[in-house]
Amino acid sequence: MIQDFAGRTAVLTGAGSGFGLECARIGAQRGMKLVLVDVQQDALDRAAAELTAAGAEVMARRVDVSSAAEMEALAQDVVQRFGAPHFVFNNAGVGSGGLIWENSVRDWEWVLGVNLWGVVHGVRLFTPHMLAAAEADPTWRGHIVNTASMAGLLTPPNMGIYNVSKHAVVSLTETLYQDLRLVSDQVSASVLCPYFVPTGISQSHRNRPGDMASEKPTQSQLIGQAMSDKAVGSGKVTAAEVAAMVFDAIAADRFYIFSHPRALGNVRARMEGIVNATNPVDPFLERPEIGEQLRAALRKG
Repeated sequence: MIQDFAGRTAVLTGAGSGFGLECARIGAQRGMKLVLVDVQQDALDRAAAELTAAGAEVMARRVDVSSAAEMEALAQDVVQRFGAPHFVFNNAGVGSGGLIWENSVRDWEWVLGVNLWGVVHGVRLFTPHMLAAAEADPTWRGHIVNTASMAGLLTPPNMGIYNVSKHAVVSLTETLYQDLRLVSDQVSASVLCPYFVPTGISQSHRNRPGDMASEKPTQSQLIGQAMSDKAVGSGKVTAAEVAAMVFDAIAADRFYIFSHPRALGNVRARMEGIVNATNPVDPFLERPEIGEQLRAALRKG
């Protein structure tokens, strides 16, 4: 359990908006040193200016989290300046929709690069430093939070790549938790599984790599984008509220962090289907009108 955050260092990817920025704001309020990481320079600059003005010691870096070389350089800079970070928020993520067979190779590479490889790099690069700090000091405590999604526990249609990436993050983080338990009682992990929360993720295409500019979205991808915009934009739980949940979970060493616990009924139905070896359940049982709209739109296209 971690109760004292003052003076501790946190690395936050995707810190220019959404959960990353809100967690950084809480970190600043609690007197933490902040390493802000984002691929969008203007958003990163705004976040760095705001949090510096709030009194936090800030290091800001524009980094593509899917790049091993850029993440390695980041880790080196962080350790050189602050030592091992006490907290790592592997939060950077992009959204993607469309029928799973209609996604291009570059779609797969981009989404898995950010959503999965970004977490892989954060874990592989910072965990050894955290464990070394813990071994050197029995009072040292650290925690890693990886941002997945309820899509990491469910399989909503027309969201294939995103689902795959987030299922991988849940699996990675559950394994990280178990692996850490084998070697240390001082470093732990949590996985964040938000549902529909108003963040910038539905507008992820703003940061698509330049070499994807010539790829025109398919009809199913356009439909997926429109539905995502509506669902995310109408979310009632705010990113700030979710960030507060994250810090509560860290303090309590709670692994699963859910923004919308009511959605766990769908997870239970899916798990029961697996255990009972039945075919996958209808993902729109509770909201059949959404399923009808999606089916009609895809068949009309």
